[in-house]
This record gives sequence, C-alpha cells and structure tokens, in this order.
Amino acid sequence: MISINRLFRKKPIAQLLLETQGEASLKKTLGALDLTMLGIGAIIGTGIFVLTGVAAAQHAGPGLVLSFIISGIACAFAALVYAEFSSCVPVAGSAYTFSYVSLGEFMAWIIGWDLMLEYLLAASTVAIGWSGYFQMLLNGFGIYLPVWASGALGTAPGALLNVPAVVIALLITTLLSLGVKQAARFNNAIVFIKLAVILLFIVVAFRYVKPENWTPFLPFGFKGVMGGAAIVFFAYIGFDAVSTAAEEVIDPKRDLPRGIIASLIVCTILYIIVSLILTGVVPYKLLDVAAPVAFALHYIHQDWAAGIISVGAMGGITTVLLVMLYGQTRVFFAMSRDGLLPKVFSNVHPKYKTPFLSTWLTGITVAIIAGITPINTVAELVNIGTLSAFVFVSIGVIVLRKTQPDLPRSFRVPWVPLVPILAAVFCLTLMVFLPLITWIRFLVWLAIGLIIYFGYGMSHSVLGKSMKK
Repeated sequence: MISINRLFRKKPIAQLLLETQGEASLKKTLGALDLTMLGIGAIIGTGIFVLTGVAAAQHAGPGLVLSFIISGIACAFAALVYAEFSSCVPVAGSAYTFSYVSLGEFMAWIIGWDLMLEYLLAASTVAIGWSGYFQMLLNGFGIYLPVWASGALGTAPGALLNVPAVVIALLITTLLSLGVKQAARFNNAIVFIKLAVILLFIVVAFRYVKPENWTPFLPFGFKGVMGGAAIVFFAYIGFDAVSTAAEEVIDPKRDLPRGIIASLIVCTILYIIVSLILTGVVPYKLLDVAAPVAFALHYIHQDWAAGIISVGAMGGITTVLLVMLYGQTRVFFAMSRDGLLPKVFSNVHPKYKTPFLSTWLTGITVAIIAGITPINTVAELVNIGTLSAFVFVSIGVIVLRKTQPDLPRSFRVPWVPLVPILAAVFCLTLMVFLPLITWIRFLVWLAIGLIIYFGYGMSHSVLGKSMKK
C-alpha cells in the first residue's frame, strides 16, 4: 500500500542548494543579458514565423492581436511566479524543481514528465520547421535534395527520412554538449540577427497596411480569439526555459527574474506589432500558409525583403531548437539527480561540465522523431503540457508562501494569492479551448509517466532513501 506521505514528500531547499555545489554541479557562466537573449531566442521563432498565419486564417482573423495579448497576459502572470521561484530556488529543473519543494515528489514527477513532453516534441517540431525553410532556401539556388531525404515517410511519395531535420538536431546537440557558454554566445549572435529581420518586416510592411483588412475584426467571434490564443500560446513557450538555466547563472537571485521578465516583455511587444501589420497587409483568409511573414512581403511585391526574412526565420528557428533542447536536458538532469530516472543521466562531463549523456540521448531522440514523424498537431500537445506546468507552479508559489514564509526571496510576486490564481485560471482557460484529441493524447502520456514513476522512480528516489535513514 502506497502511503500519502511518500507521494507528497517535499525536498528541502537547503538540500537542493547543497547538491549544486558538488561534483554533479553545473558550471556558472550566464548573466542577465545571456538569460534575456536565451528567452528571446526561445520565444521568437516558430510562433511568429509560422503559427501566426494558421491562427489568423483558421481561428481569430484580425483579432489575432487579441489572441497574442490574452496569451501574453497568461504568460505574464506565470512569468512573475517563475521569477519568484527561480530567485529563491536557483537550481536546474525549472517547474519540476519548484514543484518538488512546494507540492511534493508525486506532483513534481507529473510536472517533470509534462516538461519532457513539451521540450521533446517542441524541439522535434522546430527541427522539422527548420528543415522546411532550409529546403526552400536550397531550392532558391536550384539545389534539390533527393526525395527520399526530403521528409518523413508518408509526407510525400518516395520520402523516407527528413535528413535536414536530423542533421540540425544533432549539430545543436553537439554545441550544447560542449558547454552552455558556447551555446549562449551562438544564441546571442543569432538573436540579434532575428530581431533585425523582424524590425525589417515592420519597417517595410507598415506602409502597406490597409485598415479595411481589419474588418470584420472578429470573424469567428470571441471563441475564435480564444482558440487562436490557445494556438499562439506556442509562440510564448520559451521564457520558462530560462528558469532551467538557474544552476548555471552567476547571480541567479538578481539575474533570473530580470531575464525572464525582460524577454517576455520584448517578445510580447513585437508579437502585437507584427500581428497587427500582418493582418493589415494581407486579408486574413489568405494567411493559412507555412511562412506567413515572408508571404506577406511577397503579397506586397517586396520579394527582396521576403528572401531576407526567410533566412532570418531559419536562424530564428535554430535558436528555438537550441533552447528547447537545452531545457529538456536540464529537466532530465534534475530528475536523474533526484533518482527518479536512472542516475547515469545526471553524470557531468569532467571537461565540459555539461550533462553529456543526457544531452546526447535527448538530441538523438529528437533527431529520430523529427526524421521519421510527420507531426501535424504537436503544437497543441506541446501547449497542454506547458499550460499544465504553469498551473501547478502557480499553485506552488502560494503553498511555499504559506509553508516557508521566511525563505529569502530577492523577487516577490505582487498581490499573492491573486496573481498566482489569475495565472492558473488563464492557463486552465486556454487548456479548455484545446481540442479533445489533444486531451486524450495528453492523458495517455501521463499514464505512461505514472507507470514509470510507480515502477521505478518512487523506489529509487534519493529523497525517499534519505528519509529512511
């Protein structure tokens, strides 16, 4: 018989902090600018360059700007919660670690399992998206890949393997395995290019906005706006990945809140501006395309800018892949160090100070999924995993305020419990608007996770073993 106490045993924060100082610790190399750029690198990518068109054409119409605002508000509340947690628990693992100290081991496992779903499938989707842009770029130069290497089995006659998706996943994995500072420098350079490309779109397209394209503003009603918000929420996934870097930040108590909040503010402003211009330039019904931003520039006969946008989009998607893979490896690392997954995955490379084995296992898994799987609805599945994590973390900050009121917090969420409750309510509302099939797949994933936890994790838990002594 499993006791309730075993399921909800909480990990002491002092023990967590002590673990970050041993041989299994990660090297501290990141500052506030690195974290902000990491967040922007993760947030601006597939969402703005791909999902804006689908969300406008199929769900929100010109009301897409409201979809972004609603998703942005949900993320803003959640970001405040993450900022408080990461400032007082600066340890790898993000929402998984936060839940372990506030809600207990069982809830932490569920959150960690959700995050693995989020990052694995998000990284796979992004790799497939990158492959599409890369092949379009090659085609522009008259270079065509063999059909068998151009996509997953079933995506086109003769297609067997999405080779570019496999290659980019393995290249980014190599970069991450060699050290987080090297990966951060690469990310910073690409983010500057990505921001320049988005500013180029704004400057070029702004002159072609026709206000009549914004009428009707809500062609699908407010329900369409909420459906659009549930889809474009994918565009915001990434700021939470900043918190997975907590253990590698030089001054986490100061820099983590700054990095999380600054990246979210910058990206939300850009999303609002781009969505307004996009639906003002092109009638929303025409935006159901794979590359809506480049399409809009072709539509107004600015082909030179469209080419630059396509290259920038490819770079932007690359940084998203980098941060998604990074976040997955750190959650994997934290769960392994706690004994809930085999300990071999938390071994740190003596030279590079990275979780080498877990990084490569994650990268190879993503490469396989991206190479052989045509994923059409994965964005929705990723979203439900992330939203559920946000809900539990929001509840966790309220619990921690009650159970450990004297814990040092360099950043405090204002108006507790109101703000965390609003964060949970907004996220739950967006979850409701996701399709039924997404919920079914999500519950199947959870069922698999529960089998692993009760079959392995509970009996191998480091915390559980220490409590028996």
